[in-house]
Amino acid sequence: MIETYTITLGNGIDLSCRAAGRPGDPVLVFLHGFPEAAFVWDELLEHFSDRYRCVAPNLRGYERSSAPPDVEAYRAKHLVADISSLIDSLGGELAALIAHDWGGALAWGLAAHRPEAIRRLIIVNSPHPATFLRELRHNPVQQAASAYMNFLCRPDAEALLSENDFARLWPFFTNMGAADPAREGGGWLTDEVRDRYRAVWTMGLRGGCNYYRASPLRPPLGAGDPVMKVEFAPAAVTSHVPTLVIWAEDDIALPVALLDGLEAYVPDLRVVRVPGATHWIVHERPAFVSAEIERALAG
Repeated sequence: MIETYTITLGNGIDLSCRAAGRPGDPVLVFLHGFPEAAFVWDELLEHFSDRYRCVAPNLRGYERSSAPPDVEAYRAKHLVADISSLIDSLGGELAALIAHDWGGALAWGLAAHRPEAIRRLIIVNSPHPATFLRELRHNPVQQAASAYMNFLCRPDAEALLSENDFARLWPFFTNMGAADPAREGGGWLTDEVRDRYRAVWTMGLRGGCNYYRASPLRPPLGAGDPVMKVEFAPAAVTSHVPTLVIWAEDDIALPVALLDGLEAYVPDLRVVRVPGATHWIVHERPAFVSAEIERALAG
C-alpha cells in the first residue's frame, strides 16, 4: 500500500514522497525524471515493499515539493544535495538507488561523490554526464535528438507547455508509442494515467523547466556555446558503485551511442540493452525492470 508524506530536509527544502514497506528494512530510493513525478514508481514500490522500505520523492520543483523560483536553485549541486540529505534521513545508506531520466543525472552525481551511501546504483535511460557531453558536442544525431532541451530553456516554456490541455507535452509520450496498444509495451497512456499526469502538471511546470535552464548540458547553438567549454575532471564523474544500466534501445531522445565508453567512468558496470523499448520503459515493462533490479540486488 502506498503512503504519502512530506519531509523537510536540512536545507529547508520540502520533498513530497511516496513510500511503501516497513521502516527499518533496507532502503530503496527511486528518482523520477521529466515530465514525470514520483507516482510513476508505484508498481515497483509495491513489488519490493515486502523486503525493502521503498521511497520515491517528488524532486525539487515537482508536484508538492518545494519549487524555488530562481534558476540558480536548480544547479546540480543543490539537486544532488537534496537526495543526499534524504538518504541521511533514511539512515545514511541505501540498498540501491534507482533512477530514470533527470533522476539518473542526480544519481550519477551522487554515486561519484558519495559512494559509501549507495550499495548499488541502477540507472534507467539516463546518460552519464561525460558521455552525454561528448555526444552533445560531436554527434549530430544526439544534437538533433536533444533539440527539445533548448525549447524547454525558453522563458515562456512552461506557459507554452500548459496551453490546450498540455498539447505540447503529450507527444513526449505518444511519439514513442505510448498510446499505441498494437506496439509491445504501448497503450500504457490510458485515460487514468493521463489524469495523473495532468494533475501533476497543473501544479506547475516551472520547476521542471528550470532543470534544463540551469544545466550547461544541451545542444550547442554555435561554436561559442557554453557547452563547448564544459570540462569534467575524471575523478568528479567516476563512480565505483556497482552499477546496472537498463537501456531501452528505441529511446528517440537518448540514442544508444551514449553507452559507448561508459565503462571508463563506471568500472563495476553491467548493461542490459532492451530492443523495442523506449524512454518510458518503466511504464511499458515494469515487470521486466523489476526483474532486472531483483538480479542486481541479489548480485
